[in-house]
Amino acid sequence: MTPPPASKTDHPSGDNRFKLLDRTIARFQSRGDALIEVLHSAQSIFGYLENDLMVYIARALRLPLSRVYGVATFYHFFNLKPKGRHAFVLCMGTACYVKGAEAIQNAVAKRCGVSFGETTADGAVSLVSARCIGSCGLAPVAVLDDDVAGKLSVDGAVERVGQWIAEPEQVSS
Repeated sequence: MTPPPASKTDHPSGDNRFKLLDRTIARFQSRGDALIEVLHSAQSIFGYLENDLMVYIARALRLPLSRVYGVATFYHFFNLKPKGRHAFVLCMGTACYVKGAEAIQNAVAKRCGVSFGETTADGAVSLVSARCIGSCGLAPVAVLDDDVAGKLSVDGAVERVGQWIAEPEQVSS
């Protein structure tokens, strides 16, 4: 069942960021085939795609919520939860798995106190597993923020996330 179209007054909690999203939706004339572009814009504006936001997009594009959710969960780029200040993306492809990625995953999750696919309670670190990042010759490999770390050891991975967790909060003046 397709939800009813969103109206200009349907902005949840009066959040003005929805006005920015409405501009993107209008630019694509509320066409359902612009779903990926609208989701990209929404994530850029809001930081992640929470459930209420996906309901809003489904209504605005006159699409079933299941389609919006399906696209948002299919593509690795989209985040359904807030991201941490740092990202630890561990490759779990065959080469990395054979060379110890599972041990790295277990140790890093234990050090952070959260499972992969989650963010630490303090918002410092997001743990993400990837099917393959295309650097099999460097296995096991992870992307630490935007840096590729190849031939990663359990101790090296735990040490790196430990530095992120130990970082003091950044206070802006």
